[in-house]
Amino acid sequence: LCGETRASLPAPFPLVGVVAGGTVQVPGRRASADAAPLEPRHSHFVIVPGDTWGDEAPWIARVASVLAAGSSSVTVLINGGEIAYDDVQRSVDAGRHVIVVDGSGRTADAIAEAVRGGPSSERASELAASGLITVVPMNDPAALAASLDAILGPPTSISRQTPTIE
Repeated sequence: LCGETRASLPAPFPLVGVVAGGTVQVPGRRASADAAPLEPRHSHFVIVPGDTWGDEAPWIARVASVLAAGSSSVTVLINGGEIAYDDVQRSVDAGRHVIVVDGSGRTADAIAEAVRGGPSSERASELAASGLITVVPMNDPAALAASLDAILGPPTSISRQTPTIE
């Protein structure tokens, strides 16, 4: 969805994917039979060590923090499986706000239910209790935009500084 959005805009923004090397098809490298192609509408990729889906989880929040370079950043959760819990936990651990799109399915809906105080798993309840989760309905793009504005503040020019991961 992010790749499609980026491609549809007249002034595309940088879009960075973080992937475990063994899960994707990288030009010039041998890939496993179940490796996925890289999303062609992303502008950049950070390929990290690992051979299975989820191996990238420890890297995603760190890469986001480095790229934000001290500016506000946000994680948006749409749907998601078991690995998404780990991704959200790492964002929360980094102090990053998470916008959960309610009605998109699975992990997102479970965390949204926990935020509302409904029945939920211990994992979803702990994330909801962080105070960093905002829930928006899936069919309300204005609510998503308002939440992004509230968390990120007004748009500013993108830094031309090249961040490094330590």
